Amino acid sequence: MLGHRGHGQVAEYRHVKLPGRWWGARTWQKLATLAPWGGSRLTELRELILALAQQLAALEAELQARVQAQPIPKGLGEITLVSVDGEVCDWQRFHNRKQIGSYTGCCPGEHSSGGKQRLGSIDRMGNGRVRTLLVEAGWRLWRWQPNWGAAQRMKGKLAGGGALKKKTVVALARLLALDLWRWRTGRATMDELGGGAA
Repeated sequence: MLGHRGHGQVAEYRHVKLPGRWWGARTWQKLATLAPWGGSRLTELRELILALAQQLAALEAELQARVQAQPIPKGLGEITLVSVDGEVCDWQRFHNRKQIGSYTGCCPGEHSSGGKQRLGSIDRMGNGRVRTLLVEAGWRLWRWQPNWGAAQRMKGKLAGGGALKKKTVVALARLLALDLWRWRTGRATMDELGGGAA
């Protein structure tokens, strides 16, 4: 946001387009031609951006340290795992597959009447941040963990077109949540689930 504010101010008052990541050390040296007004405003924004970047780097290192000693499947990533753990808080609070599946909001909505059953799009009733993390991780694991049990079961659908592939990855996200629950509660090892450590 601060970077975009710098872009907007320079575009409005100087009618000049700033390069991307204008606060970087090399690019910043090239911006010495800006008028004193524009330069001083950008200097203030740059100091804020660099301070925030330093804080974010320290927080990221702290988060990675929490799971660094653990075997993490290739493609899952330390930040993804610690973020999901932080959102869930306690994996033991889920007692069955339905509970963890519902928590992710990746379960299909149901529109049934009489003897007819029709499953619709996902209900999105769970934790949106966890759902986003799991979907992104699903794409990565599908690529980096071909022996992952869930990906093996969905292999035919993943070979399909764009829309079917996207729906299948959402289903993979739900299955990934179940596998993480089994792994974190000691019901199964990651090797047993087909997602060996990196």
